[in-house]
Amino acid sequence: MSIVEITTFRLAEGVGDDSFLALDRRIQTELVPNQKGFLRRTTARHGDEWLVVTLWASDAEAAAFQRAVEGHPLQVEFEQSAEAGTMHLTRYTTLD
Repeated sequence: MSIVEITTFRLAEGVGDDSFLALDRRIQTELVPNQKGFLRRTTARHGDEWLVVTLWASDAEAAAFQRAVEGHPLQVEFEQSAEAGTMHLTRYTTLD
């Protein structure tokens, strides 16, 4: 059993794809990979809708990461790059 964390959002006005993708790469290489329980993360887009899928070993580890990065400069920049009110995070428990 593991956790599939889905984050959806639209980019804020003035945030370009290239600058967002550079920030996303930094998060994926500097912030997330050394966290306990982290399994995999990927980013995708459909039109102006963005999606980040992160796999965690457990809900507790996903929640611990969220608490640990609160206020971290990269996390703050990531959140500010999303259009206000469009960022939604949902965690699903796998059934296998």
